[in-house]
Amino acid sequence: MLSWIDYVVLFVPLAFVMYMAIYVRKYIRSVVDFLSTGRLCGRYLISVAGVAGGLSIIGLVAYVETHYLTGFSLGFWQNLALPVSMVMGLTGFFFYRYRETKALSIGQFLEMRYSRRFRMFAAALRSISEMLANMIMPAIAARFFIYVLDLPSHFTFLGIEFNTFGTLILVCLSLALSIIWFSGDLGITITDTIQGLLMYPLLVILIIVIFCKFSWASEIAPVMADRAAGESFLNPYDIGKLRHFNIFYLVVYILGLIIHRGSWVTGGASRARSAHEQKMSGLLSDWRAALYVIFYVLIAVAILTVMNHINFAKDAREIRTQLSTQVAREVAPTPEIRDNIVTAVSNIPEHTHTIGVDTPLSTKQNLDTPYLDAAKAELQADPAGKGDALSQQFRTLYNQMMLSVSIRNILPPGILGLFLLLMVLAMISTDDSRIYSAAGTIAQDIVLPLCKKPLTPKQHMMMIRLVSLGIGVFFFFGSFFMSQLDYINLFVAMMVTMWQGGCGPVMIFGLYSRFGNVYGAWSSLLAGMFLGLGSIFLQRKWADIIYPWLEKHDMVESVGNFLATVSRPFNPVIEWEMNSERCPINSYELYFLTMLITLILYCVVSYYTNIGKEKFNLDRMLHRGIYAIDGEIKVKNDWSFKGVFRKILGITPEYSKGDKITAWAFFVYSIIYKFLLAFVVIVIINAINPFDMGDWSNYFLITFLIVPGIVAVITTFWFGYGAIKDMRQLFRDLKARTGVDNLDNGQVEGHVSLADKAVFEKIEEENKKA
Repeated sequence: MLSWIDYVVLFVPLAFVMYMAIYVRKYIRSVVDFLSTGRLCGRYLISVAGVAGGLSIIGLVAYVETHYLTGFSLGFWQNLALPVSMVMGLTGFFFYRYRETKALSIGQFLEMRYSRRFRMFAAALRSISEMLANMIMPAIAARFFIYVLDLPSHFTFLGIEFNTFGTLILVCLSLALSIIWFSGDLGITITDTIQGLLMYPLLVILIIVIFCKFSWASEIAPVMADRAAGESFLNPYDIGKLRHFNIFYLVVYILGLIIHRGSWVTGGASRARSAHEQKMSGLLSDWRAALYVIFYVLIAVAILTVMNHINFAKDAREIRTQLSTQVAREVAPTPEIRDNIVTAVSNIPEHTHTIGVDTPLSTKQNLDTPYLDAAKAELQADPAGKGDALSQQFRTLYNQMMLSVSIRNILPPGILGLFLLLMVLAMISTDDSRIYSAAGTIAQDIVLPLCKKPLTPKQHMMMIRLVSLGIGVFFFFGSFFMSQLDYINLFVAMMVTMWQGGCGPVMIFGLYSRFGNVYGAWSSLLAGMFLGLGSIFLQRKWADIIYPWLEKHDMVESVGNFLATVSRPFNPVIEWEMNSERCPINSYELYFLTMLITLILYCVVSYYTNIGKEKFNLDRMLHRGIYAIDGEIKVKNDWSFKGVFRKILGITPEYSKGDKITAWAFFVYSIIYKFLLAFVVIVIINAINPFDMGDWSNYFLITFLIVPGIVAVITTFWFGYGAIKDMRQLFRDLKARTGVDNLDNGQVEGHVSLADKAVFEKIEEENKKA
C-alpha cells in the first residue's frame, strides 16, 4: 500500500498541472488559439510537450509485453530505418509542406487537394479508426492501477457499491477531458510541457534505482542469453523463429515510416510559429525520446530478470501467482472456475531453472507456461463453450499486466510513488492528446462543413468541447465493454488499418505529386477501409465464429494446408499455421497486404483518370511563388550534387548558425555513430568474426543504455532550458494579441484566409469540372 509520502508526491504535482489548464484559459482570444495554440510555439516547446505525449502507460505496457517475449535483438536491425528517419527529419518530409498549406486540420488539407465530400468521408473514417484504436487506453491505464495497487474489483461508497474498473476509467477520462474543456490545444500544449519538464527528473531517479538494483553482468545479461536457438534476446543473427516481431515486422515498420509519415497529423503539426520551427521540432524528436527509451529498456530488462533469474525465484512465484489470481477474477466466467484457477496456480512450486544448466527457455516452453496452461485447462470447462476465447483473453491480460504486478515488487516505498506519478502524468498527456485529435478531426472536417451559417468563435469552441465529451463517452464504453485479444501493438495496427491502410498514398502524393487526383484518393481509401474491416473481423471473430465454422464444415485441414503452402516460401519469418485461438495471419501481415494494394490502386487509378487533363497546381496550395501571402522564405529545390547533399542535411537559407550546428549534430549522431559505427561496422565485423553472447551483451549495454544515457543528460538540460524560454515567449505573444478572429473554412479570418478562400474556391471549381 502507498504511504502518505507517496500520496503527497502523487497529488501535489497533479494538482499543479490541472491548475495550469485552468489558468491558461484566459489567454484564449481566438479559435486558432484553442485549435493550434495560436500558431505561436517554438521548437523546444513542441519537443518537450512531445515527451509527455510519447511516454504513456499503453506505450510502456506494450513495450514490456513485446520485449518480454522477444528481447532486444530486433532493435539492432531497426537501425536500418535510421537513414530513412534522418532524411525525413532533416528535410522536414511531409510536415514542412503541410505547414505551408496553412491548414488547421487534416480534413482542410484534403479539401484543398481533393474535394469537400472526400474531406468529410476521410475525416469520418480516420476518426472511427483512431477512436477504435485508442479506446483501450483508459482500460489499460485503469487495469494498470488496479493491478499495481491490488485494488478490489468493487468498493462501497456511501452505501453504494461501485465497480473499481469503471470508476478508474471515468477518473482517467475526466482528467483528460477537463484540460480540453478548459483550454483546448493551448491547455494541452502547456500542461504537456509542464509534465515533460517534471518527467525528466522522475525518469532519471527511476533509472538510477533500477540500475542499482540489478547487475548487468551476473543477472541481466545471463537471463537474456538464456534463450533457445532462433529466439535469441541478444544475438540479432539468431531470431529466425520469432513469430510476431521479426524481420518482416521491421520491413513493415520502415515502409510505414515513409508512407504514413503524415497519416496521423494533428493540431500539433500546426502549432509552430513557422514551417521552419515545425521542421526543427521534428528534427529534435529523436533526441527528446532518448531518456524515456532508456527507461522503457530498463523496466523491461528488470522484469525479465526478476521473472527468470534463480536469484529472484521466490519473488517470481509470488508475482505469477498474484498475477494469475487477479486475471482469473476478471476473466473466469464462473466463481467455481475462478477458484479452480487460483488453486491450480497456487500449487505450482517455485522454479529452479538454472541458467547454463537447464534447457534454455523458448516462446513455447518458459517459466510462465505452467501458469498459462493451468488457466487454459480450467477455462475449457466454460459452460458457454468459449474456452479458447477466454484462454486467449487470459493470456493477453497476463502478458499486459505483468508490468503492474512486477513493479510493486521491484520498487521500494517512495520510489513507487514517483513511478505512479510518472504514470499518471503519462496517462493524462496521452488521453487528452488522443481525444483532442479525434475531436478536432470530427469538429473541423465533419461538423463544421455541415453548418449552413458560420459559427461564432464561442460556438465553434463549444462545439469542439461537446465533440470531445462525446468521444470521451465512446472511450468509456469501449474500454469498459470491449475485450482485447491480441498484443497491444498488433491490436492497434489492426484497428488503424481501416484508415491507415489506404490513407498513406492520399497524404504523401497529395503534397508531393501533381498527378494524384480525387479518383485515386477514393479508390485507395475505400479499398483500405473494406480490407481493414475484413482484417478486424478475422482477428476478432476467429475463435468465436470463423474457426468453429471451418471445423463444422470440415475445412480446417484444407484451409490450414492452403495457408501453410502459401507461407512456406517465407518461413520462418512468415508462417501461417492453423490455430483455434488466433487467426494464423497476424495483424502486421494483414496491414502490409492492405497497404500494398491501396498504394497500387492510388497510382494506377490517378494515372489513367488524369490522361489528357491539367495536373494539380501544387504551388497554389503551398502558397509558393505568385501565391505567397506572407513573409516566410520560399526555397526552390536545387538538384545538383551539392544541392542534393545540402538538402539531405536539410540546410536551407532559413537556417541560423545554431540551426546548422543542430542539423550537423543530428547527422553525426544518427548516421555517423548510430548507423555507420554502431550498425554497419558491426555487421562487417560479424561477417568476418561473429560476436559471441558476451560481445552482444556489451554491445547492447553500450548502445542501448550508456551512449543514449549521455545524450539524454545533455538534452535534458538543453531542451528544458529551451522549453522554458519558448513558454515565456508564448505567453508574451498571447498577451500581445488583441481582438477575436473569425473562422472561414477552418482558417482564421485576417490571419491567412483571404488568399486561402480564393484557393478553396478555385480548387472546388476544378474538382467539380473533373
